[in-house]
Amino acid sequence: MYTVVVTAVFPVWYRNYVAVDLSDDAKRTSFAWATTLVLVLSALLSPLLGALADARGSKKRWFTAFVVLGTSACAALAFVQQGQAALACTLFALANLGAVGSFVFYDAMLVDVAEPKDYDALSTSGYALGYLGGGLALAAVAASLLYPILPGSESDPQLAVRASMLFVALWWAVFSLPLLLRVKETRHDTQRDTRVSAALRALWQTLTELRQRRDAFIFLLAFFAYNDGIGTIIRMATTFGDEKGLAAADMLKAILLVQVVGIPATLLFGRIARSTGAKPMLFVAIAVYVIAALLARSMETAADFWLLAGLIGCVQGGAQALSRSLYASMVPAHRQAEFFGLFSTLEKFAGILGPLAFAVLPSTDAALLSVIGFFLLGAGLLSRVDVERGRAAHHQP
Repeated sequence: MYTVVVTAVFPVWYRNYVAVDLSDDAKRTSFAWATTLVLVLSALLSPLLGALADARGSKKRWFTAFVVLGTSACAALAFVQQGQAALACTLFALANLGAVGSFVFYDAMLVDVAEPKDYDALSTSGYALGYLGGGLALAAVAASLLYPILPGSESDPQLAVRASMLFVALWWAVFSLPLLLRVKETRHDTQRDTRVSAALRALWQTLTELRQRRDAFIFLLAFFAYNDGIGTIIRMATTFGDEKGLAAADMLKAILLVQVVGIPATLLFGRIARSTGAKPMLFVAIAVYVIAALLARSMETAADFWLLAGLIGCVQGGAQALSRSLYASMVPAHRQAEFFGLFSTLEKFAGILGPLAFAVLPSTDAALLSVIGFFLLGAGLLSRVDVERGRAAHHQP
C-alpha cells in the first residue's frame, strides 16, 4: 500500500490524470490536505483503540477491521474517473486510515512473538521482508505501467493504473492472512473492564504513567520529531519529483531502488545494532536523512533523484524498525497496545506536520528546511534518552 499507492502511483496519477483540471498549487495542496486530515483522525483514534484492544484482548480483530477498510478503499480507487478529485482524495484517505490503523495493532503484537532480547532483530527482519514484499509488488506494477503488457493498455493508458489499485488491494489482503491465521495473541488480563469509558480511563492512566517513564517519554518526543521528516519524504517524494519535471518512469525505478537497497540495509542495521545498540544507529540514519534533504534542494535531474533514493534506501527501514523495537523495550509488555497506541499517535502527528508544511509554506525549499529542522530536533532529544534506564523500567508493572 505505502510503496505502490502512497509513494509511487497515486500522487503522479492524481496530479496528471484525476486532478488535471486543477492548478499545480491546487493539486499539491489538495493532496497534502487529504494526507494531513486522515493522519489527524488516525492519530486521535489510535490511543483509544489501543486501550480497547488491550482491555478486550482483541488486537487481531481491530487489525482485521482496518485491513478490510483499507483494502476496500484501495480497490475502489480503480473506478475513479478524471475530474473526480474529491472522490479520489476521500478514497485515498480511507485507504491510508486502514493502513495506519492496522499498524497500531501489528506493531503492538511484537511482544506476542518475541522476547525483549530479540526485539531489534525481529523488527529489522520484519521491515526487510516488508521491503522485499513492497519491492516485488512495485516491480509487478512498474512492469505493467512502463510496458503495455495488459490487454487493452495500449488504447487505454489508465488501465494499468486502475489494475495496480486492484492488485495492491488483493496483495494487501492475501499477505495479512498469515498473521490472522498463525499468530497467537497473548491475553495478559482477561478480567479488565471492556467499556469505552474504562478504555478512556486506561488511556489517561497510560499518559500519566508515560510521563513517569522518563526515557520512554523523551524517546517518543524524539521519534515525533525525526519521524516527521521520514514520513514527509515517503509521502511527498513523487509529488516533489513531479514538480521538478521528472518522468514518472524514472521515479518508479528510483522507488524500486529504495526497496532493493532497503532489504540488505535494514538487515545490516539490525546486525550492527546488536553490537552498538539501537540508539547510535538511529543517529546514523538521522544524519543521512539530513544530507538527503540538503541535496534535494538542488535536485534537477533523474540521476539526482536516484542518488537520493539510494541514500534513503540505506537508512529508512533501519530507522523505522529500530524505533519500534527500542520503544517496545521501554514500555510494559502487558499493555503494549495502549502504549503503541500513543506511539502510533505521535507517528501519525509526526506525519502531519511535514505535508502540512508543503501545503502552507510558500516554496518547496522552505518546506525542505522545515523537514531538516525536525531531524535535528529529533537528534537532540534522542541524545537525552538513557536506554538502559528505560529498559529497566520495562520490567516494572
